[in-house]
Formats: sequence, structure tokens, C-alpha cells
Amino acid sequence: MALYVIGDPHLSLSTKKPMDVFGGAWVGYVDKLREGFQVVQPEDTVVLAGDLSWGMTLEQSKKDFDFLNDLPGHKIILKGNHDYWWNTASKMTKFFAENGYDFQLLHNSCQLYDDVALCGTRGWFLDEEKGGHNEKMLNREVMRLEASLKAAGDREKLVFLHYPPIYQGYKCPEILAVLEKYQVKECWFAHLHGPSRRLAVTGQYNGTTFSLISADHLNFVPQKVRD
Repeated sequence: MALYVIGDPHLSLSTKKPMDVFGGAWVGYVDKLREGFQVVQPEDTVVLAGDLSWGMTLEQSKKDFDFLNDLPGHKIILKGNHDYWWNTASKMTKFFAENGYDFQLLHNSCQLYDDVALCGTRGWFLDEEKGGHNEKMLNREVMRLEASLKAAGDREKLVFLHYPPIYQGYKCPEILAVLEKYQVKECWFAHLHGPSRRLAVTGQYNGTTFSLISADHLNFVPQKVRD
């Protein structure tokens, strides 16, 4: 049994927003994801760090969920900035159960992998600030991350975010403060693609090791986190 993570599959099997149009690594990305997941065994766990589907509703995203569910491994999912289908936890849990999806939510909660707590939320990003979003939304993400970490108790905590809390030229001090407060040693983030990947801050910063795990950065192969 092993733990993996990957972000940004950006599936569009029911909508007309395939990522192939961006060229480069994204050409044939659905097949690349299918092949990349061959490193995962059925008993393994995979954290999907946001931007799962371009669908606008749960029903519109169903073909994308079917694809993800058919990939090996138990899936733990968190919200990305393009997950417009995201709904209340109760509605999503009901929808997933009705359709036989082996998905668990990382949303105001933590999930356990052996004795390790998997924590996380979407996070916050400079693009949100440029869009005129207010402090209330930032505070909400900070509260969600803290709720997730509190739920972990005294267990070792691994954090998964969609947005990078730090990259070249930008920091989200509120998110970084929560990571420091709970002595988080490892944090994985997604969202950055193509040329933007060079802006990622990876390695150690203020006691936390950061890793970029967007799908194109990983060549569409989930990254192993724990054996």
C-alpha cells in the first residue's frame, strides 16, 4: 500500500475544453494519465489536488469522474479553482455514493493514511487578489486549512493544497503562518503549468518542504509520497 499525489487532471470528456489545445505536454494527456496511473496499485491511495474536471455541475462532470474512478487506487479529492462542479459536502458525498465512486473529500476535514493525517484545502493565490476577491474569502481558506489540521490531532500532518502558498515574487503569509503553527513538514501544491512552473518555490522554506505536483509537471505520473 502506497500514497500518491497529482493535481490538475483538467478532464473534459463531456465538455469542449480539452487541454490538448495548449500543445506541448498536454497533447494526448488523457491517455498519458491512464498510462501514468499504472504505477498505482488498487490498494494504494491517490490525493487529487484540484482541477479535476471542466464540468460546470456534478452531472456534467460524470464522465470525468467515471474516468478517474476507473483508474487504480482509492481517491481523496480537494477543490481547485476550476472545479465549478464543486458543491456542498453532503451533495457531493451523496452523488459519489449513488454512482459508486471511491472518492473521499478533503474539505474542512482530514483523511487518514495509516497513522498519518492528510490535510488540505484549495488555498489562496495572487490571481484571486487581482480578481478583486475580498479578505473574507482568504480567511475562509485559512479557516478550512486550520480545521483540517485541527482534525488531525497529534498525528503527523501532510498538507495538500491546490494553490501554491509561495512562489517567486509572491507569498500568502496567512497560509504560511498556519503551516508553521502546526509544524507541517511537507506540503504539496499544484496549479502552475507550462512556463509558470519555473516560478514554483520547491524544497525547504521556513521548516516546510514544498513540492509542485501539477499533472504536466509530473509528466502525468502520480508522485509517490509514502510507501
